Amino acid sequence: MLAKILSSALIGIDACLVEVEIDIAYGLPVFTTVGLPEAAVKESRERVKSAINNSGYTFPDDRITVNLAPANIKKEGTGFDLPIALGILAATGLFQQELIAEYLVLGELSLDGRVKPVKGSLSMALAARDAGYKGILIPADNMNEASVVSGIEVLPVKNLSQVVDYLSGDIRIEPAMTDLEKIFAEGCKSESDFSEVMGQEHVKRAMEVASAGGHNLIMIGPPGSGKTMLAKRIPTILPPLTFEEAIETTKIFSITGMLEQGQALVTQRPFRTPHHTMSDAGLIGGGHIPRPGEVSLAHNGVLFLDELPEFKKHVLEVLRQPMEDLKVTISRATSTLTYPASFMLVAAMNPCPCGYLSDPKHECRCTAQQIQRYRSKISGPLLDRIDMHVDVPAVPYKDLMQDSMAETSKEIRKRVIKARGLQSERLKRTKIYCNAQMGSRHIKKYCSIDQASSSLLETAIDKLGLSARAYKRVLKIARTIADLAGEADIKIDHISEAIQYRNLERSVKF
Repeated sequence: MLAKILSSALIGIDACLVEVEIDIAYGLPVFTTVGLPEAAVKESRERVKSAINNSGYTFPDDRITVNLAPANIKKEGTGFDLPIALGILAATGLFQQELIAEYLVLGELSLDGRVKPVKGSLSMALAARDAGYKGILIPADNMNEASVVSGIEVLPVKNLSQVVDYLSGDIRIEPAMTDLEKIFAEGCKSESDFSEVMGQEHVKRAMEVASAGGHNLIMIGPPGSGKTMLAKRIPTILPPLTFEEAIETTKIFSITGMLEQGQALVTQRPFRTPHHTMSDAGLIGGGHIPRPGEVSLAHNGVLFLDELPEFKKHVLEVLRQPMEDLKVTISRATSTLTYPASFMLVAAMNPCPCGYLSDPKHECRCTAQQIQRYRSKISGPLLDRIDMHVDVPAVPYKDLMQDSMAETSKEIRKRVIKARGLQSERLKRTKIYCNAQMGSRHIKKYCSIDQASSSLLETAIDKLGLSARAYKRVLKIARTIADLAGEADIKIDHISEAIQYRNLERSVKF
């Protein structure tokens, strides 16, 4: 007696189809699972046996062989419980296999037959649609997440008995539906706003430029100057997630189990703030079975590293590759996985260990050796990859007590969206979507400057000692400033402002 049930396994953030083959033969009662199953998959035999018996069905006392094909892909997780149980029941003739052949099945079983949620149901729904299947059978707790995929039926199930009754034709399960407009409307709400930040107008301007072009940014200033407060409000001025970006971001959160129960999509740009004690594997990703790190969880959003010099130096150095390639490739003996990592890096640090170097109202007690050791944790190559360097001084009392409200995030966001629209139109024939991602070929084509601007930039390079990478970053920042101003060409005042965002290379030598 042979039965076949279709399911899926995760490879990175994507799902691949897996055929669960069940063979029941006469012989001593043995339950064998083959096809590179990991520990949780092997343990499914006890859950499946108890779930079948406690649901009122008979578990066969024969030789049962479960094959997970293709056998060269490692299978992990508890999502194979439900397809294995259905395969056993189908092999015993409890229901016909014709209907189940049109669906993919995923779900963990409890001992009493309840179907529990699993990771990666969104990726599975996309795989089922792309493969041309009618729909998927998934745990009811995962239905909101999977039902955002159009073109397939998403059938939520609560227990094993309900699935068997549906496949026997005794009941009907209504497909789950999701209102995407409502989800995105709710995702636009935010509790924080730039209007709550008093003073620091030049820092707000720098953040507007960084958000408009997707540029990385570092803030340097004394404690209490508002660096963290400003950084936390950057997502409120970034353009809203597109549906494609939301899907890609949600897939990452889904496979890591970080979606809230009942959440359908990640509709707000991620804002990740890892602690400075984090390891390189936690930041980049890794493990025996490679998992996404913070740089991937910040995909399409912001990665905020507060107290940057407190991070271990080797941890910071691993950021260099994803900042350039916008992806992370993790290689292990058994597998090599690539995760997306297109994020906007925002970092904050004090100018010295005590934080009060160059503060006119506080005395710095750090020695030159302490300051040098503190700053040397950030290498020149890493600093060179951060587009914008912004000085954040302490806020004067008069700014704290001003009555007039500052500009709101909504007003700033309008300008950012308009600038991003110009970039999207300009770069529509490429695979990039913002100025920060432009390569040498794009810079040469879209960042041409006149003679006066060229002379100013040449002087700045000589005086600040800018590298070739920093020179290109100045041009990209100037292009973003021109986009915010609605100008087709880069002018000398755009170059001048862009240079100001690199002047910390003169005042802060790393």
